[in-house]
Amino acid sequence: MPSWIDGQPMEWLSVKDRGLAYGDGLFETIAVSGGNPALLERHLARLGEGCARLLIDLDLAVVREELLAFSRELGDGVAKLIVTRGDGLRGYAPPQPGLPRRILQGSAKPAYPACNAGLGVRMFPCATRLAEQPLLAGMKHLNRLEQVLARAEWHDAEQAEGLMLDTSGRVIEGVFSNLFLVQDSVLLTPDLSRCGVAGVMRAELLAQAESQGVRCAVRDIDLEALLRADEVFLCNSLYGVWPVRALQRHVWPVGPLTRKLQVIACDLLDS
Repeated sequence: MPSWIDGQPMEWLSVKDRGLAYGDGLFETIAVSGGNPALLERHLARLGEGCARLLIDLDLAVVREELLAFSRELGDGVAKLIVTRGDGLRGYAPPQPGLPRRILQGSAKPAYPACNAGLGVRMFPCATRLAEQPLLAGMKHLNRLEQVLARAEWHDAEQAEGLMLDTSGRVIEGVFSNLFLVQDSVLLTPDLSRCGVAGVMRAELLAQAESQGVRCAVRDIDLEALLRADEVFLCNSLYGVWPVRALQRHVWPVGPLTRKLQVIACDLLDS
């Protein structure tokens, strides 16, 4: 699978890169089908917002052209785009001026079991909590140690994802997914203003649901509210939508709104 650095085929990275030293950067994981990157505009918008918040001066037009060219070469698979602040000397102070680095890596699409989408998945209740930091909330930054620790908590293949709460006990997301629930025909998803990753599929499904007249709300959700939900599902930009059928002893049915949005997500990833 191909790898590019700053638009050129390359496998070597400077040891001075601040992404390696401090996790000083962002990333996007993009499904590619038939040479086309799915949800490209949403990925670029989130990347641009993250760069603005981290004060990384990135030329999104260059990134777009590189992503399109890389995707054509990849054909089908996953393009992972990493943007770092570039090289730096010792110390936390960002280099002035900075020279951001663009890293593209290609891989095959993950081979998730078909039953995840069909029958739904079981979730594991992670003990690892997400720290509340509004300055970083929503961004897909390179600091993912909370997710690494959470994913190390279970090894049972029957558990396809982990449920993560924040340090105040609010329901936030899966380890690598966003979470939705349906209660009384309202589509709900957790508020991510304190922590969590604002996924591009999450944003697209909210927009699609609202356009079809579905009532939607983004708000704080506790574990009790999750357990009372009529439907629960997960989403991300690679697999689309997985219904959630169980968390420990609690079970949910696979509901009609979950199935409707699952079809929409599948179409988005195949287009």
